[in-house]
Amino acid sequence: MRWWTEGLLVRIRLRPEGLALAVLYALACWGTRKFSLDQFYLPAGVRVAALLLCPPRLWPYLLLGEYAYFAQLRIPLLGKYGLTWVIFASVFLMPAAMLIIRLHRKLLERTTIVGIISIAMSCAMVVSLLNLCISHLLWPPLRETSFLTSAVRYALGDFIGILVLAPLALLWIRRREEPWPPQAVALTAASLAVTLLVGMHATPVSPATMAASGSLQMLLLLPIPAIALTCLLGWRGAAIGVAMVNLIIGLTPPKVEPEAFDAATFATQQAMAIASVALLLLGARITHFQNQHRLREEDGRNTLLLARRTHASSEMDLRERAAHLRRLGDGLDLSLNEMVNWLHAQGHHAVAHSLKHTSEVHSRLFRAQASMIYPAALERLGLYVALQAGGVRENWNSTHRVCQPRLSGDPCRLSSGLQLAAYRSIVEAVSILLGGETGQLIVRGRCGVHRDRRGIVLLASMIDRRHVLARSTMDQAAEQLAGRILAYGGSLHCGRNRIRILLEESIDIPPGGVISVRDERRASGVDPFQQPPPAAHHE
Repeated sequence: MRWWTEGLLVRIRLRPEGLALAVLYALACWGTRKFSLDQFYLPAGVRVAALLLCPPRLWPYLLLGEYAYFAQLRIPLLGKYGLTWVIFASVFLMPAAMLIIRLHRKLLERTTIVGIISIAMSCAMVVSLLNLCISHLLWPPLRETSFLTSAVRYALGDFIGILVLAPLALLWIRRREEPWPPQAVALTAASLAVTLLVGMHATPVSPATMAASGSLQMLLLLPIPAIALTCLLGWRGAAIGVAMVNLIIGLTPPKVEPEAFDAATFATQQAMAIASVALLLLGARITHFQNQHRLREEDGRNTLLLARRTHASSEMDLRERAAHLRRLGDGLDLSLNEMVNWLHAQGHHAVAHSLKHTSEVHSRLFRAQASMIYPAALERLGLYVALQAGGVRENWNSTHRVCQPRLSGDPCRLSSGLQLAAYRSIVEAVSILLGGETGQLIVRGRCGVHRDRRGIVLLASMIDRRHVLARSTMDQAAEQLAGRILAYGGSLHCGRNRIRILLEESIDIPPGGVISVRDERRASGVDPFQQPPPAAHHE
């Protein structure tokens, strides 16, 4: 019980940045109060926006700034209303708003816009009821006015003030979490200009003269820029549009003092409060679907990148296997040459010539089959040489059905990965046509560059123009070729007498050589380092 006799030691550390925040908050409340009415109360929005922007460790400084604002506002009224009203009407409002925002913490994490709307409604009702109840209890003259009328006016004023500033604070908080379109600034400026232009001709007037003056028609046009921003930018456009429209409506009525009331503006504000909530909810849904679409696009790019890397990995395995076979062939050729030389030395010239001829034939066939596994000539001489020499050309010649290919352009301007994909695709296409159709075939190819893309078009077609591919041939081509072609950003078309293959890539990919993972990610628009698939007022 020593604390009872010796007292308590309380240590309070005031930081300069905290004191600066308190002063800034008090000035913001004082300045916005000059432009506010009971039916349009901006300091309520300043209170909620400040609590959203500042971490909880800085909330005591906001409370200090609130009390400083009320002190300069209400201390001059001590002689008229008394010390009790001045203290109790000022001390509970900011703590109530703090408690509401603290209770909405989990809701804000799950659904931000719904959380903001819930905070706005809760703070508007709770703070307005606290203010009115304390005033009615401690200030008897207020009992002559209608409690319900005052509550609706105050609550709507707080709600609109919060809707003006709180979504903008949220927009600042999440400025780096979501991509901001490059044209957003121009769209926002244009919408603001149109809203101001319409707002100057849509000043609310009395209901009796509104229709005659044309203000009703202009007032109906006022939310159109906000709706356009919402459709284009989602909840961010709704936040900016709602602030613009409500500010113009709230600042247009003539007023002499903060307690003034304008019936025509109040009726408009009731409709705009409902429209503002609807716009914010619509913007949240639009943003949700935009994010889903963006995630699907990123997943598609990652899937194609994974498929491309899988094909590249399998090609590297085939490359190693073909190299191993060539080394085996070189060893066999060396052994047979030694045997041929020994036979010549022993005088068996006929046997030696026969063995040499046989070994040359089989060596050529062996190397042709090795080149069918992986076309090594493609890396050194390009796609067209690989198609006109080596095992694939010998295989086509052996069928006596494939004419000389007609190829144009420079395939060496393409990356080796794209050339290899084109090689595999056209070889499989010709094999499908040879197995499923009858008649002579011809292979055509053309390389080119268009804008920021470069690619190649390959055709495997029947010479007879009247020939129509069978449905089974088209289905087989789609099943066997579509996977590799789509992985390399191409397209496949089977029609009439031909199979058409288009493969393309970005010009950012270096021509020739092996494509690195970072080059492929940059070309596909994926981050190279990204992991695949975070009011005490109205006195």
